Amino acid sequence: MQTKKCLIMCRTGMGSSMMLKIKVDKLIEKKGYPLDVAHDAFSGFAGQQNVDVIITMEDLIDEFKNSKAYVIGVKDIMDVDFLEKSLDKYFAQIEE
Repeated sequence: MQTKKCLIMCRTGMGSSMMLKIKVDKLIEKKGYPLDVAHDAFSGFAGQQNVDVIITMEDLIDEFKNSKAYVIGVKDIMDVDFLEKSLDKYFAQIEE
């Protein structure tokens, strides 16, 4: 499977997105997801091209409603099971 581009975004690009990136990187090691992961502030989204997956905090989901990317809204940064299930769902969907 081709590597997918994943962008993890929060309002400032420092706290939440960095923590989520660390968790996603660990899931990549565990599950072998073909993801190239970066993190940024929401303000940096306009400069991002060809993003396949966006992981963001639940309160920012509406900001990405016009994006073609698959958007995952996270309510609890510590909930790794939710992240894993969401990424499993994404990869199952694109394999169909």
